[in-house]
Amino acid sequence: MIRTNTFESTDSHKIVARRGRFSVIEYEKDLSVSFERAHEAYFASQMNVRKRQVIAQITEDHGVVVQAGAMQIAMGQVNISTNVKGVGDFMKKLVGNTVTGETVIKPHYIGEGTIILEPTYKYLILLDMADWNENLVIEDGMFMACDDSIDLRVTSRTNISSAILGKEGLFNTTLFGEGVVAVESPVPEDELFIIDLEDDELKIDGNMAIAWSYDLDFRVERTTKTLIGSAASKEGLVNVYRGTGRVLVAPVDNNRGINPPEGDKE
Repeated sequence: MIRTNTFESTDSHKIVARRGRFSVIEYEKDLSVSFERAHEAYFASQMNVRKRQVIAQITEDHGVVVQAGAMQIAMGQVNISTNVKGVGDFMKKLVGNTVTGETVIKPHYIGEGTIILEPTYKYLILLDMADWNENLVIEDGMFMACDDSIDLRVTSRTNISSAILGKEGLFNTTLFGEGVVAVESPVPEDELFIIDLEDDELKIDGNMAIAWSYDLDFRVERTTKTLIGSAASKEGLVNVYRGTGRVLVAPVDNNRGINPPEGDKE
């Protein structure tokens, strides 16, 4: 038997999210910081720059698939295999590794116990596949872990415009099935726009969508019917999502070039 204070709040950390068998622990203070770094660590924490970790509880009938190399601690009778189901599946995943840059061959944890993943300064979000009609496309590098009931695949773009002009690549990491997936977001959950479409369309000026329903038709189009009109509007090309589904947008992630407040200008 193992007893642990992992799920108990302390002066250093607390559980900030729970969904399914996953939890997210956040370190509000870095109590082990050195004297020389105490000042910058304090202000970093005040601006929500904090270490975070995913915790997953595993049972005999429910395992989890984890990003390769992400496991930090395993407690209990936990066994590790891979999410490869045969030679054919291995070849598909090997190709997926090459075309996406994402490690598609991932460790599969089964048994009875708890695993804790490596800490990250990125923002950890738990997504329920039921909210995405059980099909979800995510940006490469965002995947952390998911229930083993979820099928993790590499899917190709359905049209050339989205692949070349959308700056999203020819292939994407896509998840199908029931369960929960933990992802690393470039911005906190409070800054994300959740946009649900019902037989409608969404246009975004840039690749700010970090996740979307696979059911949606994604294309890149001109803002107007003519090149002259697009030039006059100063908008050019936009990413367009049509159909029924959900899009997760990080509206402030790529706005590095916006003008600072008047008082901050040199």
